Amino acid sequence: MSDVVIYSSDYCPYCIRAKQLLASKSVSFKEIVVDGNNELRREMMVKSNQRTVPQIWIGDLHVGGCDDLYALERSAKLDSLLVALES
Repeated sequence: MSDVVIYSSDYCPYCIRAKQLLASKSVSFKEIVVDGNNELRREMMVKSNQRTVPQIWIGDLHVGGCDDLYALERSAKLDSLLVALES
């Protein structure tokens, strides 16, 4: 199982942007598409306390959504979180 997990929707521009950022860093991630699957959406909501996609985890840390992921990138904290997964 991947250490980066993203709950997403195929129709969500924020999901696409978040996946693009991860891909630009050559990060492999497990994508869980919640479109049309109420059980997966409920699972995401229980884990994150959020209703919106994307919801992103790096290891055990719930990062939040796309804006939160980009905020980590802007503050130069994203790379250190990703590197910590390798150890």
